[in-house]
Amino acid sequence: MKRVLVTGANRGLGLAFVRRLLARGDRVAAACRHPGRANALTQLAAAHPGHLHVLQADLAKPASIAELAREAALVFDGLELLINNAGVLPSGERFGAVEADTLDHSFRVNAMAPFLLTQALAPLLAKGDRATVLNLGSAMASLSGVREFRSPSYAISKAALNMATRELAQALAPQGIIVLAVSPGWIRTDMGGENAPTSPEDAAAALLRLLDRAGPADSGRFVDRDGEDIPW
Repeated sequence: MKRVLVTGANRGLGLAFVRRLLARGDRVAAACRHPGRANALTQLAAAHPGHLHVLQADLAKPASIAELAREAALVFDGLELLINNAGVLPSGERFGAVEADTLDHSFRVNAMAPFLLTQALAPLLAKGDRATVLNLGSAMASLSGVREFRSPSYAISKAALNMATRELAQALAPQGIIVLAVSPGWIRTDMGGENAPTSPEDAAAALLRLLDRAGPADSGRFVDRDGEDIPW
């Protein structure tokens, strides 16, 4: 049984993670901005008493990140897995009209929040058994893969997340904590759209299999959900 914290857990891939983790018997802290509106999480908590704790967090705000870490320490005395899943993808960005506020918010949620939350939870992760941190990345963060001007706020912030992953891997290596940046692929979520070929459930299952077999030599890598390296 693992103790797990999942961000962005109220829908899409985050919710699929929660369902998969509960089904295999893990204990889960599920973080989202508006727990009162998270009906699916409420139902899961009722069906899995003592195994699911729903926590509030606005990951664009450092104070909320610190409070989430404090509450997680009240729920768990150690953590085996942190899934930094929450993210934002602004739509309709055009060159010449990209706004500073959009870039700032994307950076805060997609790059700053995973770094700060992992840093804040490092003591709990150090107490866990072979702890792992999953940063949900994107193939759009690949510098060598850029072929067109597309979703700059998202791509720039996810590229920053790759550097955060590398830095965290170095900082947490002495505690044996593994940190990975993983692109889940194109998934049928609010972000990915209904035409995406992969369901959140299948993606979550593949990602958990990847995490289960990850070792210290994998820490700091940028890979797809099958564990294949993505060019930086």
